[in-house]
Amino acid sequence: MKPLHRHLVNTSRKVLCTAALAASLTTAAVVTSPSTADAGESEPTPDSPQAADRGDARLDLPDIVADPPPTGVGAPEGASGIPATALDAYHRAEVSVAAALPTCKLPWQLLAGIGRVESVHASGYGLKADGYTEKPIRGPRLDGNGFAEIRDTDKGEWDADAVYDRAVGPMQFIPSTWAKWGADGNGDAKRDPNNIYDAALGAGLYLCAGDRDLSNEAKLDQAILSYNNSREYVNTVLGFMRQYQAGVGEVANPPVGDYPTQPPGTLPTPQVPVTPSNPVTPTPAPKPTPTPKPTPTPTPTPEQPKPATPRLASLTVLDGPGLTAEAGAAFAEVPRVKVLLSDGKPAVNQEVVFAIEKDTTGGTRFGTADSLVVKAGADGIAAATGLKAGSKAGTFTLRASAYDPQGGFTVNFDGKVTVTVADKLARADGAKMPEAVTGKSFTGVEVFATAAGKPVAGTETIADLVVKDNDGAWVPVDPKTAKAPFFKDEAGKSVFGRVLAKTAADGKIVLPELFTTDVAPGPYFVRLTTKEKVTFVLELKVTAPDTTTTPTAPSTPTPDQVPAKDPARP
Repeated sequence: MKPLHRHLVNTSRKVLCTAALAASLTTAAVVTSPSTADAGESEPTPDSPQAADRGDARLDLPDIVADPPPTGVGAPEGASGIPATALDAYHRAEVSVAAALPTCKLPWQLLAGIGRVESVHASGYGLKADGYTEKPIRGPRLDGNGFAEIRDTDKGEWDADAVYDRAVGPMQFIPSTWAKWGADGNGDAKRDPNNIYDAALGAGLYLCAGDRDLSNEAKLDQAILSYNNSREYVNTVLGFMRQYQAGVGEVANPPVGDYPTQPPGTLPTPQVPVTPSNPVTPTPAPKPTPTPKPTPTPTPTPEQPKPATPRLASLTVLDGPGLTAEAGAAFAEVPRVKVLLSDGKPAVNQEVVFAIEKDTTGGTRFGTADSLVVKAGADGIAAATGLKAGSKAGTFTLRASAYDPQGGFTVNFDGKVTVTVADKLARADGAKMPEAVTGKSFTGVEVFATAAGKPVAGTETIADLVVKDNDGAWVPVDPKTAKAPFFKDEAGKSVFGRVLAKTAADGKIVLPELFTTDVAPGPYFVRLTTKEKVTFVLELKVTAPDTTTTPTAPSTPTPDQVPAKDPARP
């Protein structure tokens, strides 16, 4: 079974060509790796998060907005209309999926049926020609209170909720599902579930997962259940799909509406158009006799409307637009943002989500987490403390986001982790050449790594015994023939090179013990090399044992050692 992402990449050229040939498509849809998993292994089921009981974000729209009749030459009689941008998005998705996954046989009317049930084709939300909407489309909070409980998976990026997930966009994707199946349906190099072109293509790929053939009714049923595990939902989507297959036309994108949300669990009833065989002209009903109008009651003076509750108005960066720290160190500058309300006052206790993204530093974190939720203080300022740099040089983005029921704001901090590289290895000033008597060891030999005269931590070096070749270049000694000082490895075996421990804050490098057993007196050389190819050659001197003897002075005899004088001798 071919991995979906490889299949899509291999056929992206075909997608572009096919889309370009389609007269109704003005921009080629782009299909690039919506998932890194094999479609057969990741086939959605009715147990997937997307299929959870996630409520109903549809608007209860008047018929003129929900299903306006199409107009113009060639419009099917009795057909319902679909907003122009939505209809274009469904058509594009069908063409793109057909090019990438030809065995799926995805009909655009299936996407239209889902789009109708989920958001009435984004009607009433201000659907624009580029596929975005003026008002965000978000389902109810999936907090387990009447719906499934799905904890936050996107740090509020798509659904403006950093605690629980919400379904988002005109096709109502769960954020975690979008992270895996998101696609670029309009070729703008973005994958946004709030764009109906992207959402329609992502939905098509999701429905076709597992090499499904949607011309098979059982597979079609299974696919829709994986989108929402409800028999009523399946029946309603299929009803609209068949209605659109019977005839549908294009209408203008409806404006933004302000309509009440339909109660969760209620679904519209699709009306498949039926042309009567013997149409009957209805008899007009008699006109009622007009009733005299009662005297109008004086209208009471309306109360003054309550002032609107201030909403979130701005999120601005105060400190740290460019964050920089050494690898493994804490950031000295604390990222801070300020949130204000529409009345100009600080947004006290407003939650701000700080999330680390696009990290190439080996793990820049807030402790062990890659995100932090901070409440703004009385001054409207939220500070992200405790940010520590990753283990290697690189960059990251720190996203700060604040949300309210009407929308949200996002600002980014650019982060950089640096590693100071030693530009010099040297002995301490005034240090003498290390010496050892043959048979003894060199111990405690120190070299220092510095940059601009300051010690550098984290410098890793290799030490090896070297000699000069015929061209005067330093080369490692031949381990088979060398009779030079040597190190010992962890097993106690003699070696002529060692990787040394990284330097601490003092930049000090201490050579391991160097043995001189059976080493002839003379000069020897150890070369230290950093990863950045900074080198230093240290001369060692092995001396011969001192074999000279010091003459012993004659001893003075003690009195009892002096012979007694013979009294007979003069």
